[in-house]
Amino acid sequence: MSKWQEKQVRPVLPLYLAALVWPVGALVFPPYTLGNLALLAVLSAAAYLLGRRFCPMRVVRTQVPYATGSEDVDAMLTGIAANLDALHALNEAIPDTQLSRAMDRMEKAGRSIVSVVEGAPDKARQIDRFARYYLPEVVKLMSAYVNLEKNGVRGDNADQIVRELRRNAETTATAFENQLDVLYSAEAMDISTDIEVLDSILKSQNLTK
Repeated sequence: MSKWQEKQVRPVLPLYLAALVWPVGALVFPPYTLGNLALLAVLSAAAYLLGRRFCPMRVVRTQVPYATGSEDVDAMLTGIAANLDALHALNEAIPDTQLSRAMDRMEKAGRSIVSVVEGAPDKARQIDRFARYYLPEVVKLMSAYVNLEKNGVRGDNADQIVRELRRNAETTATAFENQLDVLYSAEAMDISTDIEVLDSILKSQNLTK
């Protein structure tokens, strides 16, 4: 999900004013003596402070895909989202319904994985191989299949590739869903513990039959 990130930017005009003091001031106070050098330094500092007063820092808003607080996690999620977008586009170009259903499952699980990690950036380490290898490899394989279809390749070799891709796609979709399930395992344990505690409290207060 895109977010707006605010960043304060210091204006450059005060620096330019401070630098301009030296060549202009040198025409009046030649910097050949220590006294003139000190005077020019004071005037330069004064120009800088004056410029800062009349040119306050400004806030620049930029739109970023993710803002988890970690640049590495943001980059990872951006890469995953780009690959999922590519997978979706490839799916639109694939006529095979079995492959398409498997790719729908992959994309759905992948989007959910991104959502979970965006909300809990500390989980990013759990999807490192998914982000760096599994998902990009799926995009690579499906791109090869789309190229076969686009070029009208037929024959035993092409049929074998399609069969292997179908089998691999189903397995990969299940693996993506399992990856998502692993991310929820800690929450599931916490919820189970909370339920047990609540049940125990209710029983101790004779509020259950």
